[in-house]
Amino acid sequence: MKIGIVGAGAMGKTISSYIEERKAHGEDFESVGMAELLGGGSIEEAFSEVPDVVMDFSNPANIEKTCTYAEEHRIPAVIATTGCGDTERARIARAAEKVPVVFSANYSLGITVMEKIAGEMTEFLGGSFDIEIVEKHHRNKLDAPSGTALLLANAVNSKGNYEFTYGRYGSSLRKKQEIGVHAVRGGGIVGEHSIIFAGDEEMLEIKHHAASKRIFAVGALLAAEFAAGKQSGLYDMKDVLCMTQNQ
Repeated sequence: MKIGIVGAGAMGKTISSYIEERKAHGEDFESVGMAELLGGGSIEEAFSEVPDVVMDFSNPANIEKTCTYAEEHRIPAVIATTGCGDTERARIARAAEKVPVVFSANYSLGITVMEKIAGEMTEFLGGSFDIEIVEKHHRNKLDAPSGTALLLANAVNSKGNYEFTYGRYGSSLRKKQEIGVHAVRGGGIVGEHSIIFAGDEEMLEIKHHAASKRIFAVGALLAAEFAAGKQSGLYDMKDVLCMTQNQ
């Protein structure tokens, strides 16, 4: 499988390195190049040939170019860019009408499981437990809260019963139907996410700690394999996880 990577930052380089690692073990993976678009470059110029799958781990500003490239060449796209607004999400949805698109804020298998069980836990505990989400990342991460924190918050609030509060300050009391979402930035923290269910006399916490960016590359390649065999449509990592369970 030939993979083209949009984004030449830390994550793009991690994916490229992981592809080479898999290739060295005799597996059918190959990188056709990394495209850095923010400086005015183009995907066509960066890739040595048209890949089987294009991956975007870059910036919301590149979503239009990535989607257009996938559409023009009729190839799947794996998109992990965080910080996307309504415009970018709508563009991704339009691309998914023509080609397979896997779109997720986090490609860790552990986070995917955490997302799946978060909603179930809320059904059991949400009526009597307060819910807070805390995420921690390195000092250079731009968006806050993280896309993964929002992913988890929406999983907890799948029925729309809660309001989100981003950070806390002042002297107002906490509302009952409220989920606090908090961001920490510092050092070289790869990523840590916690969902806290706090009762009057007990507390339950689910935590995911990313030891390295390599876990996201592992999930991204699983997503690429998944997308390569699918019809056009919008998929996420829960769909990819189901594929791994059925193998």
